[in-house]
Amino acid sequence: MLKDKIISKQKTIGMHVSLSDPISAAIVGKAGYDFIWVDLEHSPVGFTTLLNHITAIKAGGTPVIVRVPQNDLTYTKKVLEMGVDGIIFPMVKSAKEANEQISWTLYPPEGTRGFGPMGAVDYGDISTSEYIRINKSNLCRFIQIEHKNAVEDIENIIKNPYIDGYIFGPCDLSGSYGIPGQVFSDTITEVIRSTAKMLHANGKYVGLSTFDIETDIFEHWKSLGIDMLSAGSDYDFIRRVSKYNLKNLIEIFK
Repeated sequence: MLKDKIISKQKTIGMHVSLSDPISAAIVGKAGYDFIWVDLEHSPVGFTTLLNHITAIKAGGTPVIVRVPQNDLTYTKKVLEMGVDGIIFPMVKSAKEANEQISWTLYPPEGTRGFGPMGAVDYGDISTSEYIRINKSNLCRFIQIEHKNAVEDIENIIKNPYIDGYIFGPCDLSGSYGIPGQVFSDTITEVIRSTAKMLHANGKYVGLSTFDIETDIFEHWKSLGIDMLSAGSDYDFIRRVSKYNLKNLIEIFK
């Protein structure tokens, strides 16, 4: 279970899915990652497609975590009811935001989640009482650190006991410091390093999302104290291999 790996502070690795074809989701679901990150914040993926993705990826034996749109209660409800292994809240800027959004994932009295699971209870095969019991402990809850305001309020954010991981988004983080795209700058490097160190000192789990796939970049993020790395995406893999194949065909065959 992904939650067990996080609790025991094991390194975890995954990749992003943004395309709408469940066949591609099924393929990466069998690849052997610790998790597959399905994106709803920036991608055209809708609810029906998401449900197909979840089914396809889980059929391959891989946990699914979903990034929902920013500060959206309705999306959060629908995603949770599909039975995901984890949920990611992007662009959380304060303890107030973190506390509110995490509360959406917890039933009363700990939170404010409404009750209506379908896929989450295998459409009735899991009893509601059992699901209520295990939901608090089994679901992985992540927030993304993508703005300097979150960095500045991190000491208050970490007081929430239900946040399982803090995932850096370097691109948006760099933009909030006025240097958009400069994710390897001294400023962003030091912000991530020092914040990760502070999180580790408080027993927290630290992640990062990147679309790069180069090993030297992986080494860079690892050196800053990252525990969980989601790297690469389905559409970029298709682009890269398509161009690689074209280059070889032109050189050898034409």
